[in-house]
Amino acid sequence: MKRLFSILAIMCFVAFGTANATTSAISSANAVVTSIQDEVADDTAAEESLGFHQELKKRFIEGGPGFMGIVLLCLILGLAIAIERIIFLNLSSTNTKKLTQDVEDALQSGGVEAAKEVCRNTKGPVASIFYQGLDRTDEGIDAAEKAVIAYGGVQMGQLEKNVSWISLFIALAPMLGFMGTVIGMIQAFDKIQAAGDMQPSLVAGGIKVALLTTVFGLIVAIILQIFYNYIIAKIDSIVNDMEEASITLMDLLIRYKK
Repeated sequence: MKRLFSILAIMCFVAFGTANATTSAISSANAVVTSIQDEVADDTAAEESLGFHQELKKRFIEGGPGFMGIVLLCLILGLAIAIERIIFLNLSSTNTKKLTQDVEDALQSGGVEAAKEVCRNTKGPVASIFYQGLDRTDEGIDAAEKAVIAYGGVQMGQLEKNVSWISLFIALAPMLGFMGTVIGMIQAFDKIQAAGDMQPSLVAGGIKVALLTTVFGLIVAIILQIFYNYIIAKIDSIVNDMEEASITLMDLLIRYKK
């Protein structure tokens, strides 16, 4: 009877110990799984938190410093010229109707010298054209008209100064990108030839890097094209104001001579 109780006691002890060991093992396994899930979640969150600028920088570095640096230089120079032109064109904009009315009032009240003084105190190509026309009034209407036309061409040249460089960079950036892509593809095929086997992993990285130059070249061209179109539209607007104001000035001078 004592032996039976002893056997039962041993069996209970072994069963209790096994249960504790199993519980401990399950707890440890759960802790490991939870830790792995947390690490994966942290890595995923870190990848998601990678901003646009960091991703752009990463891709730029992957593209290689050679052609990517030249494309970046095109963007910097193109933006510098575009910003300079935008500032210049905005400063060249004039309220043509107000200027015309001021010149007309000055002609009626103080004559040509008063009108020239109004033009001297006003910025912009329209005021400069008015001044040149008024300055030739003593030589006749024909001389004033020729002066307005000639100086209008000079002012138009100043408005369009350096704009051709922006169009050059717009064309150059994607061409440089395509060249980088072609060179990268040639290098990828060289690797295939050297290895003697067509392995995707052997050339995938090289092809990806080659295509990045094209992507960045197109991005630069798109950005500069937007600025270029705005500048051209602004120049056209100012030129139209100049032509309309020149016709109005001739009418004013004809009435003043009468």
